[in-house]
Amino acid sequence: MNIAVYEFAGEGMQRVFENEKWTVGIKNWKPANDISGIDCLERHNKTDELFVLVEGACTLVYANESEEGLEFGVVHMKPDKVYNIPATLWHNTITRKDTKMILIEDSNTSMDNSDILELDEVQIAKLRSLA
Repeated sequence: MNIAVYEFAGEGMQRVFENEKWTVGIKNWKPANDISGIDCLERHNKTDELFVLVEGACTLVYANESEEGLEFGVVHMKPDKVYNIPATLWHNTITRKDTKMILIEDSNTSMDNSDILELDEVQIAKLRSLA
C-alpha cells in the first residue's frame, strides 16, 4: 500500500480525488472567477460545499432570496480556514490569478442537483461593489 498524491495546476477546477462519499478538488483562478468575469451564482440543492484557501485571495460571494430580490453578501477568505457553503445558498468565488483553493463536497454533487443563476447588469454591479 502507498500514499497517493494529487495535484492540479491548470485554470479552473479539477476533481483530484473521489470516492463513494466525497470529492476533493483543487480550484484555481479562471477568467469567469475574476472580478471582471463574474456573471452568475450557483447553488447545490442537496449538499454543502467546503472551501479552504491555500494561496492568493478569494472572496466568497453569496445571495439569499427575499421578496425584494437577491440580498448579496461577501466573505473575504483567510488562508487555512474552512468555509462551509450550505446547501441551497447561491454562491460563487471571485479570485486572483495566484489563487489556489481546496474544495470538498459530496461525490453526488452535479448539475443534476444544482442550479445556475445568470445575473443581470445591476446585480453584477452590486456584487462587484461589495467584493
